[in-house]
Amino acid sequence: MTPENAVSVERLASGGITAESWAQDIASGKLPGWVSTSHDEMAGYCFGDSTTGEIVVLALLPEYESRGLGRKLLAIVTEHLRALGYRALFLGCASDPQVRSYGFYRHLGWQSTGNHDHCGDEVLELIAP
Repeated sequence: MTPENAVSVERLASGGITAESWAQDIASGKLPGWVSTSHDEMAGYCFGDSTTGEIVVLALLPEYESRGLGRKLLAIVTEHLRALGYRALFLGCASDPQVRSYGFYRHLGWQSTGNHDHCGDEVLELIAP
């Protein structure tokens, strides 16, 4: 999914993220998320962290990009986290303007905090009006 800034299984595992840990965090409610399917195929997904207000991942299969699906999934997770009481949400994003996610989030109102996360991604935030 989203090959432009894909994260390898090895990199995820080095951060303690495995299929088992992910499943546990979803089951516990820590990682609420939504999955979109088309013709019995997963087209994309978005998950947030209910303990921090972070958008953890938004990913789409390439053939589903530029159709508004990513925007819709992000809006659903954003609304869910807002309902939990988060006024400010955050996420890590590529700091290279040539990467699609750079413009995608900024177009939707996300702004740079001037900080970078442990993976070197730029931290963006979205503050409720």
